[in-house]
Amino acid sequence: MNNILQENERALWILKTRGPQPLSVVAEALNITVEGARFQLLKLSSEGLVEATNVAKGRGRPQQIWALTQKGNGRFPDSHAELTVRLIRTIRETLGDDALQAVIESSKKVGLDKYLQATGQETTLEGKINKLAETRDAEGYMATWEKDGEGYMLIENHCPICVAAEVCQNFCSAELETFRKVIGEGAEVHRVDHLLAGARRCAYRICPKG
Repeated sequence: MNNILQENERALWILKTRGPQPLSVVAEALNITVEGARFQLLKLSSEGLVEATNVAKGRGRPQQIWALTQKGNGRFPDSHAELTVRLIRTIRETLGDDALQAVIESSKKVGLDKYLQATGQETTLEGKINKLAETRDAEGYMATWEKDGEGYMLIENHCPICVAAEVCQNFCSAELETFRKVIGEGAEVHRVDHLLAGARRCAYRICPKG
């Protein structure tokens, strides 16, 4: 998804995937000088895409932390958001909630079949998580995974259906159910961060049972 950004906007990608960061971290990630990173961020700030806040740390000088604004987050668009929302509302108003739930269930089945096919050759929990993350990333979720103690974290830094999910949160419930079926009965899957609850991302902790 980072190919939607111009070269001079790579800082947006960093702040999207890593969350708010100090200038030095942005500079290191961009592999440029601190002054070069400052120049980029100030330019993005003048366009309303990022903003800085001062965070006090101990007795020293406050540290400047850079983060995306709402407009900056908008550079990572939802997939056909306006059309999707209109269709959801039309189904609900003309056919009722049961019909909308039937559509969600059908969509869930298509997604489940796709993810099961992607992970079907994997015999380990880590292998399944890796393939699931790869598939979700290709769908625009900016998905990654990492070890987390005895388990794993599946992290999605973007939600390309966020606007639709805001209108009908059953999409989110269906998503969690799908992940649990894909991972299988040998592990537990819990959503620990949720965009619609105010977090900057969605994240799932996956732990082997027992």
